[in-house]
Amino acid sequence: MNYELCIRKYYPEDNEQRHILVTHSELVTRKALSIVDSHPELGADRQFVLEAAMLHDLGIFLCNAPGIYCFGTEPYIKHGILGAELLRKEGFPRHARVCERHTGAGITKEDIEKQGLPLPPQDFLPETIEEKIICYADKFFSKTKLEREKTVEEACRSLLKFGNDGTERFLSWAKIFE
Repeated sequence: MNYELCIRKYYPEDNEQRHILVTHSELVTRKALSIVDSHPELGADRQFVLEAAMLHDLGIFLCNAPGIYCFGTEPYIKHGILGAELLRKEGFPRHARVCERHTGAGITKEDIEKQGLPLPPQDFLPETIEEKIICYADKFFSKTKLEREKTVEEACRSLLKFGNDGTERFLSWAKIFE
């Protein structure tokens, strides 16, 4: 898969929105590949991690998030499932799973129902090692403060809005990946 062509298809203009997406994705990819390279015992597919990490936020342009130059109509929390839809249409279901499962540290059906989130009532939890690595790496970088890497503690604080389960999942990954 040529992830660069996929990004160009959905972000054809060289503008701030594309800059934010690409910069954020490159930082997440760098961290994810560092984990893959440091932990060969995990058996992660390095090429897939590179591609999927670069595409994990593909759906942001469809969301209403003016702070990151996204002027779509959907709530931002849906960017993962929207990106997944795009990647499934492109014929990349494995990459799509990364998109839909990277929000928070994964979101459960129970949390969706309890919090009234505008998502289909199902679990969106990372399952494969690649999904977990990318989800974990993503928590260290925001799209509003590009290039600043959060600490594990800061990433945990930002996960609390999704509940304690996500924070516990994240900390369990930290034990494996750090």
